[in-house]
Amino acid sequence: MGFYDFTLKDGRGEDFPLEQFRGKVVLVVNTATGCGFTPHYKPMEEMYERFNDKGFEILDVPCNQFAGQTPGTDDEIREFCTLRYNTQFKQMKKSDVNGENELPLYTWLKEQKGFEGFGKGAAAVAMSAMCKMRDKNYKTNPDIKWNFTKFLIDREGSVVARFEPTADMKKVAEAVEELVAK
Repeated sequence: MGFYDFTLKDGRGEDFPLEQFRGKVVLVVNTATGCGFTPHYKPMEEMYERFNDKGFEILDVPCNQFAGQTPGTDDEIREFCTLRYNTQFKQMKKSDVNGENELPLYTWLKEQKGFEGFGKGAAAVAMSAMCKMRDKNYKTNPDIKWNFTKFLIDREGSVVARFEPTADMKKVAEAVEELVAK
């Protein structure tokens, strides 16, 4: 299985084959509407507007697995994102990214790029402490740790980077810019 072999359900319940992203750079993100990282929608939309005409897409996968921070329906989530952040990128059906009901896409993504840490700084320390309370082995498993974990896919469908929610969004944009220039 590869990236293009997966099909998700979009926010309206329609099949969304990832094959339609073949040849594009894609950022896959598990999102939440009520999280401290929710403002990541703004730089994500800015990246989308800046690079979409160069073959860049964002795949938004709302997820309610982290402190219940995405409680709404798919329609409510879409409305929140479009009204608050003017998002134009593809939004999927609310789904699990960990556990027995996780999307097969996420099983594959985590096999390609495991958890490598939260980096440095106050947010990284806080995330590490919170994760340690939830899972003492959090550092050694590839599970998604929180909302707004991002996977960057190149034009060949390979996962080239994983960014934890604590990653500087400028670094994410730089990585995207580098890939779309190829």
